[in-house]
Amino acid sequence: MFCCLRAVRSLKLSTKHPQLKIPKSHMPVLELCLEKILLQCILQSRTLSGADAINALRPFYFAVHPDFFGQHPKEREVNENSLKRLNGYLENLQKPGFRSFKPTQLTFYVREREPNSSNVQESFSASGFRAVSFTLHTRDLLSTVLDILNSCSLSTEHIQSLNVNSQTHKEAKSAVNRPIKWDKTYYSFTGFKDPEEELEQAQRVETTLISWLDDNEASAVKKLKKSLPLRKELERLKFELSHQLELSDIRWQRSWGIAHRCSQLHSLGRLVQQRPEVLKNVKGRTVVFTDRSGMSAAGHIMLGTMDVHHHWTKIFERLPNYYKLQKRLLFLEDRISQLLGGIQVIYIEELQPLLTLEEYYETLDSFYNKLSDSRLPFHPRSLRGLQMILESDRYAPSLHEFGHFTIPTVCDPATLQWFIFAKAQEARENLKRKEEMMITEKELIDTSTEKFSLDRLYKEPSVSSAQMIDCCKRLLEESLPYLQGMHLCISHFYSVLQDGDLCIPWNWKN
Repeated sequence: MFCCLRAVRSLKLSTKHPQLKIPKSHMPVLELCLEKILLQCILQSRTLSGADAINALRPFYFAVHPDFFGQHPKEREVNENSLKRLNGYLENLQKPGFRSFKPTQLTFYVREREPNSSNVQESFSASGFRAVSFTLHTRDLLSTVLDILNSCSLSTEHIQSLNVNSQTHKEAKSAVNRPIKWDKTYYSFTGFKDPEEELEQAQRVETTLISWLDDNEASAVKKLKKSLPLRKELERLKFELSHQLELSDIRWQRSWGIAHRCSQLHSLGRLVQQRPEVLKNVKGRTVVFTDRSGMSAAGHIMLGTMDVHHHWTKIFERLPNYYKLQKRLLFLEDRISQLLGGIQVIYIEELQPLLTLEEYYETLDSFYNKLSDSRLPFHPRSLRGLQMILESDRYAPSLHEFGHFTIPTVCDPATLQWFIFAKAQEARENLKRKEEMMITEKELIDTSTEKFSLDRLYKEPSVSSAQMIDCCKRLLEESLPYLQGMHLCISHFYSVLQDGDLCIPWNWKN
């Protein structure tokens, strides 16, 4: 700010010193520019610090943090990836001299259900969370924080209690609503780019796949090369532990980085060395690193990443009891199937909330008792070949595009009977279409991986098979040398992950 004051003073003195050789015709433009720079410096000196921004965004973090979406993997993953991109945006705002700000579109699932009066795009997910989409194009922390809170219909009153006083807050908010209009002659004279014009162009022109790969290939290659030793270490640890413990598989519920995954496997390896006797009952099982320890509804051993060895040891010691409960659960599923004409009760990890074995057993038991009391007149084996899942957070039955019925545990038996009878034929057709779609999807993934010499091609769980098929078909029509040797993830937005994986939206634009 003091530099700006000296510049203004020097400009005024220049009229008394002809040796500076500043043409008189340029003086009004330069005075205007320097006065506006001074005003901007004053405003920037009153904006939020990084710590203040974090404090101001606490209500937002509380509403969208992935840890609160443990039973909703799709919403959790969307929030997790959007937070990574938001944090990158906030970090860039705090870098001195950083000018290249591109509009960043973000989507979050918000836990609050308050009405939203803003102009952002909003919808509700199947789980009932409010989906909010908004675009950030602000250039300072205060206006960015205000945009985020307002977009999610969260209060901004608490900002006044931070280091920014109420008068400063009003001034900064006024500056956001009425940005400085730089004289066009300033840009002509200095050769600088007009930020407003750049922003308008960026908003008019959607990001294309080619342009995004052009801009991000170098960054992705650098991160990928850096991660290669850790990737090899991860594969080695996974293979050795799977072979030593005779596991069916080792998985991760969340998109943790390679270093984090290696750390978790090292931790499991130390437990194997210290207490080998407690792992004698894991043969043939799948171990999943997640947020809590226990056994999942799918029968996988869950190891909470925040738990210590003592908690993991307790889980391994309880495995015989878990296996007994799992047998009772399978028996209960079979009894429900008999009452509903032979329809198969299944649990789909990718589509359902993450439940423990105990939670799922309680859900099945409650539903079974309700069915037993109603005595629905289903003909034995009349619905064989059909499938259904149980949901405790729904109130109306539905038929999924993959052919399975989604049945609420509180569903009225008469409504359930009518719905299954009415949709049975459509369900069979959807199941057949699902099988064909899965085959097509696998073929297209293999073909795309081979054509572009990808090291890996995969999708996020929230991307459907139909979306993946459409994406791969259009990719195969392109020539994309950028992708050679890369890890490509089909998602809902553009992003470069910390280990170099390229994320592109399934509906990317040409």
